[in-house]
Amino acid sequence: MTLSTFGAAVKFDGYTTLRDWICEADRPIEIQDFVFPEVIAGDCSELVGKYRTALAPHRGERGIHGPFFGLDLANPDRAIRTVIQERFLKGLEIAESLSATHMVIHSPFTYWHVLNRRNYPDIERSMFAAAADCLEPVLKRAAGIGCTLMLENIDDTDPATRVDLVRAIGHPNLRVSIDTGHADLAHGRYTAPPVNDFIDAAAGHLGHVHLQDVDGYADRHWHPGEGRIHWPPLLAALDALAETPRLILEVRRNPERLPSTVRWLESLLSSDGRG
Repeated sequence: MTLSTFGAAVKFDGYTTLRDWICEADRPIEIQDFVFPEVIAGDCSELVGKYRTALAPHRGERGIHGPFFGLDLANPDRAIRTVIQERFLKGLEIAESLSATHMVIHSPFTYWHVLNRRNYPDIERSMFAAAADCLEPVLKRAAGIGCTLMLENIDDTDPATRVDLVRAIGHPNLRVSIDTGHADLAHGRYTAPPVNDFIDAAAGHLGHVHLQDVDGYADRHWHPGEGRIHWPPLLAALDALAETPRLILEVRRNPERLPSTVRWLESLLSSDGRG
């Protein structure tokens, strides 16, 4: 494949700062203002309206980051899963209003589940069943508006479990997401495989990537090149995939530096003969 255009995760102020850079190349964006409980549970109409006006010149792909704080989609309590469904469905309502075609949701899998597979041999099966139940009406709604749910690694240490869940559910509007920083953090702190193994495990199902750098200790969301991730082989692994995932830079500070960070990433591709 040829790598897709690098895009950016933004909140409203960041989008307005970067609007010319984003729009002149029709870069993909991921809107992240709606992840917070106090936002998603309230009246979002004013913020959605501001975005609809500001997005008028944008012709690139759009997505949103769905709500995630406290929302374990594999929660064994059906009543709690009902609340989670409501939050996800509200996210899809917002996505439809903004013509967004992906929504990121968070993986429920942790290192504890890996360590305790033999102590609780039914844990994975029950989590898969709960997650499938939770997502059933959400995926139906997503399909109706042309939006794909992207299941992102958070505390995952087994690169394959999340992919296995996507395969087991088998819905065309559910794909895998990889956050490069989360994967390297799991590698540094929990002896998980390195980032490239997460990419290899997701091959054929990867729809979305959060590009961020870390130090292997905490979830820094630094600009690529500021941490310890070795980017040339990571980009090569993405480039070797048959699919073309959306590539979204998700940095915490200094979004105004994203144009120079993207130029640096593009230079790595050029120097390796793929640009």
